[in-house]
Order: sequence, then structure tokens, then C-alpha cells
Amino acid sequence: MIITDSLIDYISDLSRLELEEEEKQRAKKDLTDILNYMDKLNELDTKGMSEMSHPFDNLNCFREDDVTNRDKREEMLMNAPDCKGDYFKVHKTVE
Repeated sequence: MIITDSLIDYISDLSRLELEEEEKQRAKKDLTDILNYMDKLNELDTKGMSEMSHPFDNLNCFREDDVTNRDKREEMLMNAPDCKGDYFKVHKTVE
């Protein structure tokens, strides 16, 4: 496929982009480079290769869900300047 100026104009219209002439030329070059690279990849012989979605074979490496924290309410309330029951007591900030 050849990237033409009319194709760049069509793509910019679809994407609602207003491109300057320099940006159009850069986009034309970039898209041409991408298509050339894809053509190069298509030349590779991939027969006998298995499909993969990820380069590593690790699947669902989960850890056990062990609870390691504990209720520290009383320790936290000891650090509070003032408390009422199980709650921090703070100054009223809104009238």
C-alpha cells in the first residue's frame, strides 16, 4: 500500500486533526515506515511456531492470601490527643 497525500488528508479528516504541511509529510513518512516494517515482518517464516500472547510461560502466579495485620485500634487511640470511645475526638471545623 502506498501512502498518498489524499490518504493523509482522509485520515486527518476522520480523526478531526488539522495538520500543517510539514506534519502531513512527517505522518506520510511515519506511516510508510510502519507499512514497510510490517512487510518485512510478513517475510518471516513462522510455520511451526506456536502462537503466544506473552513471552513468559508463567500463568496465574498467585500467593496465598494470609492476613498479617491485626487490630491496632487501642494502640492508635493511645497516640491520639483526645478520644471518645473507639473514635478520635477532633475540634469542630465546620459551623
